[in-house]
Amino acid sequence: MKSYLIHLIRHGAIAETARGIYIGSTDAHLSPGGREALLGIYQTGSYPYCEKIFSSPMSRCTETCDIIYPHREIKTLDFLRECDFGEWEGKTAAELASDPRFVDWLSNSETTPPPGGESGKTFALRVCKGFEQFVYRMVRDGSTTAAIITHGGVIMTILAMYGIPQAPAHQWRMDCGYGFSLRITPFLWSRDKVAEVFSTCPPPSGSN
Repeated sequence: MKSYLIHLIRHGAIAETARGIYIGSTDAHLSPGGREALLGIYQTGSYPYCEKIFSSPMSRCTETCDIIYPHREIKTLDFLRECDFGEWEGKTAAELASDPRFVDWLSNSETTPPPGGESGKTFALRVCKGFEQFVYRMVRDGSTTAAIITHGGVIMTILAMYGIPQAPAHQWRMDCGYGFSLRITPFLWSRDKVAEVFSTCPPPSGSN
């Protein structure tokens, strides 16, 4: 039976994350170290070939595409954006510790949004709706392989919702420049909306 492969890859490192700054909707660029690390992985030849390349519109993702899939056409999709932290964009937890709204958000981020931002539930609904539409378009259009370069939160949300083996979001954490590969079969997808997570991406050294 025909199957479809989707490789979910986290963008390269940015300086803001290393400093503990909340960065979701802010358009940060790759750090020099992030670029160097991606280039090192790319030069091993381990990123899988894909018929189509998709990306979050954020610069850290499109810049990652330019490094690991050079000279390829890239289509950006809004549903792949990271969670919007609203007024807390660009701030650290230490800077927000005295704000009672921040304390409330930490205890219930699923339903409590940052001021002007997205709650966990709103973010997950956006990502999942977009991903389901993406899968249906992929099946309809006939492409069998695709790479998606996006954010850690987006990848964890997709895998926690659709991935098998089933695991909570935090168990799908990945380093920058890495991610997971999914295999979707139309029968299982139409019946249960599940996708087999069959490998890390890039795959482990020495695998076929």
